[in-house]
Amino acid sequence: MTNYQYRVSFGYGLTPIIKKLLIIMAAVFFLQTMVSGRITLYLGLVPVLVWKEYFLWQLFTYIFLHGGISHLLFNLLALWMFGGELENYWGSKKFTHYFFFCGIGAAVCTVVFTPFQHIPVIGASGAIYGLLLAYGWLFPRRPIYVYFLLPIPAKYFVIIYGVLEFFYFSRGGTGGGVAHLTHLGGLLFGLIYLGVPRIRQRIRREAYKRKSSQKGTGSGPGSGGTYN
Repeated sequence: MTNYQYRVSFGYGLTPIIKKLLIIMAAVFFLQTMVSGRITLYLGLVPVLVWKEYFLWQLFTYIFLHGGISHLLFNLLALWMFGGELENYWGSKKFTHYFFFCGIGAAVCTVVFTPFQHIPVIGASGAIYGLLLAYGWLFPRRPIYVYFLLPIPAKYFVIIYGVLEFFYFSRGGTGGGVAHLTHLGGLLFGLIYLGVPRIRQRIRREAYKRKSSQKGTGSGPGSGGTYN
């Protein structure tokens, strides 16, 4: 664990799932440029259509669509920077499960809290915010370079981004066309995925301690009184 906390790197190469995600997102973006708004309306996340028309696949497919070349490149860069090391640390199967857990969870938050929204939400940002949380969780002291210049420990980087997203969400939710609620949803589901097992483990540990303590005080020669 300490090796992962202190080693400085920029990205982690093209691990198998990261490579596939990059190719799929680039291919879907090319398809978007060919068929324009039709695919965005059908495969993007439109909460009102999920509720009224049961377009449930949108909870998944919106991840692969993007609103422009800069949006695509930013998400691909973040996916490569944070995802490769997480996939190497967890393995491809767990990484894939976590990525889509956060991405779909972010979509669920968006649909639940903005049920009448007609504007499509697109992009992998919800899932990537989940990756960012996991990176800060697992490698809290690893420096992340803001604009490639200013190093900030990963845990503080995550906190800063979380606070900023909540601030912008509280001021309107989709400022500048950015779905801040979706970003917060990715952070929330990442926290659930990583935090719940730890809480359950702690509960089991405490229960085991209480059980062991009860056995120790309820049997043996010391159970009848105090002996010198």
